[in-house]
Amino acid sequence: MRTTVPRLAGVLLAVGSAVAITATAFAGDPSGGTALSPGSVAGPDIHPAGAASFHSALLSPLPIEGLTGDNHGFLYAPARAASGPCPVYRVPVRGGDPVVVGNLPAPCGPAGLAFGPDGRLYVGDGARIDVLTPDAANPPTATVFTDAVAGANGLAFDRRGQLWVSDGGTGAGRVWRIGPDGVPRIVFRVQPMVNEVNVTNGVGGIGRDPRSLPPGTVTITPNGRAAADTAGSQHIVANGLAFAPDGRTLFIADIARGAIWRVGIDSRGALRSPTGCDTTFSADTLCLDDVFVAHPALEGSDGIAVDRAGNVWAAANERNAIVVVTARGQVVEFFRNAPDAATRLRNTGPLEFPTSPFLAGRTLCVTSSDGSRRDNAPNTGGEASPTGTARAKISCLDQPLPVAGLTLPIR
Repeated sequence: MRTTVPRLAGVLLAVGSAVAITATAFAGDPSGGTALSPGSVAGPDIHPAGAASFHSALLSPLPIEGLTGDNHGFLYAPARAASGPCPVYRVPVRGGDPVVVGNLPAPCGPAGLAFGPDGRLYVGDGARIDVLTPDAANPPTATVFTDAVAGANGLAFDRRGQLWVSDGGTGAGRVWRIGPDGVPRIVFRVQPMVNEVNVTNGVGGIGRDPRSLPPGTVTITPNGRAAADTAGSQHIVANGLAFAPDGRTLFIADIARGAIWRVGIDSRGALRSPTGCDTTFSADTLCLDDVFVAHPALEGSDGIAVDRAGNVWAAANERNAIVVVTARGQVVEFFRNAPDAATRLRNTGPLEFPTSPFLAGRTLCVTSSDGSRRDNAPNTGGEASPTGTARAKISCLDQPLPVAGLTLPIR
């Protein structure tokens, strides 16, 4: 069967270890980007071909997941220390020596982060949001902005300066909005994989529970693929958050379903999309009509970023891939690790369980947290290793993209 893949003008993208890119400048935008509203039929197209290369901007001795950047060519990532405070690294996009610009108080397990309109850095850390002003000369200890957002993961600021936070830890699908007062309010929920119907003593429910192999296993025979255990459950439905260029469209990455949800936000920060279609969920739960696109290539999508044309860039960590959803809803595999010639595994990089894409102008960067799941299992291949000197890394694409990322926070 022949598959036709959409094209992104000026780009040749690969399903493999390399991508050849021919940059096309767009009139009116010196950075090479173009501002289009989501759903526009104009703009760039993508098709696979050619070769790509990445460089490692940071090899971290500690685990990292979240990634953001400023307007001066620097990337920021918080590390997870087993004991003591968790450092926040700053490193140039082109690579170089990292510096510590702040610390998160222990116990800490940071995930997503974002700069606010006040210039401070906000970090999702368990059930709290920490905040600090980066300072390489005198690294500050973060203070607590709020401590009532269990599972805080994806962070994004809207045009009113309000912080949106996803519940990427508990699987409940909550998305909060937090104003300057630091009080979180649940605006909506992404439909969880399992509802509360048919629950006895906290066990039961109706829905489904997708699993990743590994760490789950199956018994493979000529006649079947029966589950051998119950490991590898994936229940997270609300993870990465990113606003579209219009500032009133919020995208949410759904790891478990392999989907991107799209909701409308009005000028006051209230939800415009429908909820309450399924009475077995909470009344504030999104309807399935709010799914922008669902596709197997998006399975494991963790963090997301949006460019100036309204394309959504997703890190499909369990597939060691970067996938693009165009503003028209077309799904294109931008890059995926090539399989090793001998083992046929895709765990040797350059992507090693990518989690948080960030578009620094026309440069695509992504963290690799080196989780031992699916395509990245076992996680002993590549530059990052659980027993090596590098536990995680930041990788940046060497070839420039034809569309620049949004200046964050959006204005």
